Amino acid sequence: MMSTALATALAPLALGALLAWSGAVKLTARSPERQAAGTALERAFGGLPGAVRALRAVGAAELLVAAGLLAAPGRAVTGGAAVALGAGFTGYLVWAKRTAPESSCGCTARDDAPIGPRAFLRAGTVVVGGGAAATGEPWWSAAAARPAAALALLALYAAVLALLSTDPDRYLLPLRRLRLRALGHPLAGAPGQVPPEASVELLERSLAWEAASGLVRSGLREHWDEDGWRVLRYSGVRAVAGAQRPVSVLFALDARATVDNTATPAVRVTVVDDATEQVVPDALPALPEHRPLPLVT
Repeated sequence: MMSTALATALAPLALGALLAWSGAVKLTARSPERQAAGTALERAFGGLPGAVRALRAVGAAELLVAAGLLAAPGRAVTGGAAVALGAGFTGYLVWAKRTAPESSCGCTARDDAPIGPRAFLRAGTVVVGGGAAATGEPWWSAAAARPAAALALLALYAAVLALLSTDPDRYLLPLRRLRLRALGHPLAGAPGQVPPEASVELLERSLAWEAASGLVRSGLREHWDEDGWRVLRYSGVRAVAGAQRPVSVLFALDARATVDNTATPAVRVTVVDDATEQVVPDALPALPEHRPLPLVT
């Protein structure tokens, strides 16, 4: 049975690894503007340039705290710094949830979903991990004393932090696809009928998805077949005059197309403003001229 002392000692190691990864992603991004776009940082810092600077500053702070957690656990200053960082994250999330609920937080620099419970749990994890760092023994001593238990506990920590840091669907989707290919879809229906999952898989490989996915903030909401087309609806947001407006992003492709019989499907994309129910004609970004996009808006 794993002791509380071992869990406390290893918490700074797991938290330090998480903050090191998150901070490095923020500081080394090739396109920091894309990272910061759509986050509540834009409103907090007066636009995209300020949001980029804030994201980089947070990344540097995360790396400094991570270095302390990994190299000098068990000290009040190290734990205090982590607790302060977690408290700052929590305060920012509360403000962002009230003022820009449809925006992402920019916490992990790769999660563009609206602020939700996972973001608050991540911030709480930083606070709790900081408290453990201020009171526990060095992680290397605890791990050396009980290596097998330490490895098992670290694996558990890694799984929990992974689920808190990114959308679980990013891990589950490949497994779902493998199951569908091996066993077939249980709701496939009549022979020749293509299951929705197959249409989603084909859509996510298209240039149309690449162009419009920046607006998407959800998984598949609903789908229907009409006149030989399969329509897939996703929820999303678009920036209008500094505000985030909710939209529906509709994709339509051949209802019979799959990755096995259609390599590059024609995809129609329409963006509809949820408040006015009007089509937004200029919502999609343009691709470079040398990469023509097979879509119709």
